[in-house]
Amino acid sequence: MKPFPAGTPRVPLTLISGLDPAANERLARQLRAPGTAVVHHNLREITSGVVHRRIQLDQRDEVTTLELAHGCVSCTLREDLLPLLRRLSRMPQVRRILVRLDESMEPEPVSWALHHVLVGDHAVIEDVEIEAVLTTLNCATWLADATGDDTLAERGRQASPEDERTVAQVALSQVEFADALVLTGAATDAWNAAKTLAVLDRVAPSAPRVDLSEVDGLRLPGHARRGEVTDLHGPLLTGEPPLHTDCGISVLLFTARRPFHPERLHEAIDVLLDGVVRTRGRAWVATQPDLALWIESAGGGLGVGHAGPWLDSPAGPGWDEVSAERRTLASLRWDPVFGDRAQEMVVVTDRATPEEVESALRGALLTDQELAAGQATWAGYPDPFAEWHEELEEEVTTGKENP
Repeated sequence: MKPFPAGTPRVPLTLISGLDPAANERLARQLRAPGTAVVHHNLREITSGVVHRRIQLDQRDEVTTLELAHGCVSCTLREDLLPLLRRLSRMPQVRRILVRLDESMEPEPVSWALHHVLVGDHAVIEDVEIEAVLTTLNCATWLADATGDDTLAERGRQASPEDERTVAQVALSQVEFADALVLTGAATDAWNAAKTLAVLDRVAPSAPRVDLSEVDGLRLPGHARRGEVTDLHGPLLTGEPPLHTDCGISVLLFTARRPFHPERLHEAIDVLLDGVVRTRGRAWVATQPDLALWIESAGGGLGVGHAGPWLDSPAGPGWDEVSAERRTLASLRWDPVFGDRAQEMVVVTDRATPEEVESALRGALLTDQELAAGQATWAGYPDPFAEWHEELEEEVTTGKENP
């Protein structure tokens, strides 16, 4: 990406996310001031190829119906939101922009698009500067949403006809990427309140929590990420979450220095879908030695993607091309045969116990006998993940990212 000239003024931009559209609207209204442009894309009719866009700026309040060729969040970003942000940033009366995301949207892919998707000859991050990512959280309903199995489609909230995400996946990703959490509503009882806080302490330990009335005086901590996209090879435990059990909520850090057997991992992975609040991490599968798989779960939803090649892979990045944190992690665990390949997952458990999750995952690793058989033998193992293999390799080879 071409760097923008030093000293070029950029318009401050705040992303607002959350499952409750009414709370998001109240937060946007609270933050709105003269010279602030508020942008909102309502995606409730996106499966029909229609998006309703609202722009508020001073006395202007304009709703436009957009007909998109392909009804999805990605085309909404590419075809309308990103070019719109560029235009707004160049209007002299616009001093600040608030993007109120649809409740089905996760802020990290939007931030990724701001940094990497070109509009014209450069990315929109050259025109705007992300000053904060704020997520609203309804204390009465968030815990049930974050631990439930409902899909977005079942709630009528899907972001495309093919959207299979669970409400829990969206709820947790919105919270994890936030610089601050804006609390609304009241917990149903003391136990619900305590358990909600126990989960938040473990999935978003660094994000301050404030009431809506306190937002105007909010000062973000120095470590706030302000839209920085997750390094999938970076540390998984950040912000010093408590490791003790509270209200039945526990944290398991699973690590191993040998690969998974693909079939046994496929069978064991179900343990992450019952009584587990959240899973995030990297997996090394014996049949796919050069590509780190990225595994996430939330509620009844599971996602398997790619985290890119290992440093030791033939197509891996150079050491000078990765973050200092990744270089440090790789140096500490470097193996003379397997390089930086390793298993590392963080699992936040609820009804399941860390011990049963640990046992299931460890049972999916290669045995000593299988390990001794060598990589030529591993390559012949049946691989239930093979349907993703060619697509993932193509994405890595061509440099495509999965936002």
